[in-house]
Amino acid sequence: MDAAGWDERYRGSELVWKAEPNRFVEEELSDLEPTGRAVDIAAGEGRNAVWLAERGWDVDAVDFSAVALEKAGRLAADRGVRMHAVRADLTAWAPDEASYDLALIAYLHLPWTAMAQVLLRAATGVREGGTLLLVGHDASNPERGHGGPQDVRVLYTVEQVADIWRPYADILRAETVTRPVTDADGNSRTAVDGLVRAVRR
Repeated sequence: MDAAGWDERYRGSELVWKAEPNRFVEEELSDLEPTGRAVDIAAGEGRNAVWLAERGWDVDAVDFSAVALEKAGRLAADRGVRMHAVRADLTAWAPDEASYDLALIAYLHLPWTAMAQVLLRAATGVREGGTLLLVGHDASNPERGHGGPQDVRVLYTVEQVADIWRPYADILRAETVTRPVTDADGNSRTAVDGLVRAVRR
């Protein structure tokens, strides 16, 4: 889906997703000392970026949807925190080298060639000792789980992500994880996600 498509999806007054942070983002980053600058890559409506700002991070929220970033700004204002909205096409955007202490990528799904470049830029944009975290729909989710993209061309494994980051960072965790979801009929289902956490060398 392009920026116009996402703008349309986000256009309603209600949040498309909850205002609370993603469960895995919260679990993985709650113990991390807010030491400086963080970037939320593909921030959407800002639920993770705002949560990071509430914890004391100086956060850049990057997304190509102007509508989503407007909603993220309103969410930040409602919570009494500040974040910096950066409207950019992630296939072309690159952070300055070693400019962040934390880079988060949550549920960004691009064709692998483009996704690999985003992962590489995220790694080079984090300072030594900084944290990299990716959470997304795992490549096995269409067969084993529920929801998320069904096009395997925009899905990936944790091994693929770890292989991109390994030359730059120590991989602390690279595994598939599950979370409960509710389908359109109100039934409880399970989604399969991939989670990779690393520390920049």
